[in-house]
Amino acid sequence: MNSVITRRRAAALAVALALSVVLEACGASASEGPEVWRFAIEETQGSVQDTYAQEFARRVAERTGGEVVVKVYPYGSLGTSDDLTEQLRMGSLQFAMASPGHLGKTIPELQVFLLHFLLSDDDGANLAALRDPAIRELLEPLFLEKGLALVDLLPEGWMVWTTQRPVRAPEDFEGIKIRTMTSPLLLAAYEAYGASPQAMPYGEVYSALQLNMIDAQVNPMFAIEEMSFYEVTSHLVRARPAPFLTTLVTNASFLEGLAPERRAVLEEVAAELLPFVDEAQRTLNEERLAEMLERKPSLEVIELSEEERGRFRERALPVRDLFRERTGERGARLLAALEEALERASSGG
Repeated sequence: MNSVITRRRAAALAVALALSVVLEACGASASEGPEVWRFAIEETQGSVQDTYAQEFARRVAERTGGEVVVKVYPYGSLGTSDDLTEQLRMGSLQFAMASPGHLGKTIPELQVFLLHFLLSDDDGANLAALRDPAIRELLEPLFLEKGLALVDLLPEGWMVWTTQRPVRAPEDFEGIKIRTMTSPLLLAAYEAYGASPQAMPYGEVYSALQLNMIDAQVNPMFAIEEMSFYEVTSHLVRARPAPFLTTLVTNASFLEGLAPERRAVLEEVAAELLPFVDEAQRTLNEERLAEMLERKPSLEVIELSEEERGRFRERALPVRDLFRERTGERGARLLAALEEALERASSGG
């Protein structure tokens, strides 16, 4: 029943957006206004995704001489992450950010980027691996099968645990109810640590923490600040289990129908923005941490040592077998290719 309601809600939102598209197009035809690209993000204004989207909009407008305007929709204005994916597939949105934690339900192989302690501690190596042609070659057909096209994979900073008690070892997670995204692999990882993972929408996390429905959650530092999760927690645990990644996705038919000069602008801007967003997330995450500590001096930051991280890594390794089991040969190939790409990037090859 819930899935039926979700599909109906997504369809209703898509129809409403499509109607606004038609009305805007009529107005644009009458006034010979600019072409509009609609771009929905999974985060609020001022976030990493918003920073990216606004710069994307600025550069596209600049490169097209104002002939293309990118309209950015922040989180909640067009529904949930699942709603955004459905609207993108239906063509009422041209672009959307879609994190593997959500899009992994549609493209299971994408959950490879949720595996803990897989990506490198070297951010530069991770960026190189994400742009590795072997990885793109395996990913792009998976998106096209769903009517989507992958534009880029983007880093948003290392995931941080917020907890109500110190966590330095898997045993410390015993009995802790932690909110995660709706991914079987994330649920399995936290179960392996001894926690009790709970999947729930992003917008419900603050009240769940406040009402003690959950004890912990996991997000990049900037998101913990912007959603005020630090107000209802006592510890920030920097375990670096995985960097938070998102995908920039477009509608496959829209991309195919773009004029060559428009597509060239899109590819050019996307290529420039990967180093831009990596630097932006690094700055934003550290600034937001400083702001949280200034507002709440009692907040305790725990930085796990390599030995402590190793204990979590050991518990997380069997989840890779679960990934292979759930995604079959294609998932196994992608995981192996990613491990090889990371090794090449780390060794400078």
